[in-house]
Amino acid sequence: MGIKPCIAQKDVTLHILKTFGIHMSKRLGQNFLIDSNVVAGIVAAAKLTPGDAVLEIGPGIGTLTQGLAEAGAAVTAIELDRRLLDVLAKTLAGYDNVKVIHGDILKIDISREINQEKYKVVANLPYYITTPIIMKFLEDRLPIDILVTMVQKEVAERMVAVPGGKDYGALSVAVQYYTQPEIMFLVPPRSFIPAPAVESAVIRCTVRSEPPIQVASEKMFFRVVKAAFAQRRKTLANSLKAGGLDKDEIIQVLEQAGIDGRRRGEQLSLAEFAAIANAWTNLK
Repeated sequence: MGIKPCIAQKDVTLHILKTFGIHMSKRLGQNFLIDSNVVAGIVAAAKLTPGDAVLEIGPGIGTLTQGLAEAGAAVTAIELDRRLLDVLAKTLAGYDNVKVIHGDILKIDISREINQEKYKVVANLPYYITTPIIMKFLEDRLPIDILVTMVQKEVAERMVAVPGGKDYGALSVAVQYYTQPEIMFLVPPRSFIPAPAVESAVIRCTVRSEPPIQVASEKMFFRVVKAAFAQRRKTLANSLKAGGLDKDEIIQVLEQAGIDGRRRGEQLSLAEFAAIANAWTNLK
């Protein structure tokens, strides 16, 4: 049983916003969650046990933070909007397992703010900033075991996409290289105020202890991936040319990798991208 009224309700949320004179910021992409079932679903997706360290990005007025706190997590919440600090001090008063920090998640020293051997990341993010934040966390190899976030449905579909479809791209390869992503459930626009124009999805990315493929150079692997998807209609041979290889080198690399240069990037598996990258590394 919670120690406060559930924030994830329309009337409670509107009361909080009115009390503090908060007007939703379009610039910051703010949509406030008003569905307690969605909050419960996100908490369940994070597989929380009491005492788990959780980094929450963008707590807003404390809607999801409240759910995390009541599950017994030790929450460090990073909020960019200074106007919401006073709101959070009020809505989260009494939860001694929550620490709120003002800052930009892309700029602060995360390791200093949450100094734990392992922690989970939970976030209901503005859509325009979702992908840069997820990729920063994965590329920086932060000690995260699970990342649960609400994203635009089409972004979630790209993250879990398999080779051969229009959704499969550089984001799919990167997320699947670092994690095992799975869409947990969809969230309709009516679960927010104001209602966004798109459907949302909650996705859980379980961070891999080792990548699913062996690459000689991660830098080269992602260089190949980027080149392959830079112009999706181009064949692999032409994409690699744009990536910096001459014709003879392309023939040599693709031959060594055992891959037909007439194929396109969207048809290649992670293992095939790795084969090309490893052949390119050997060539250099």
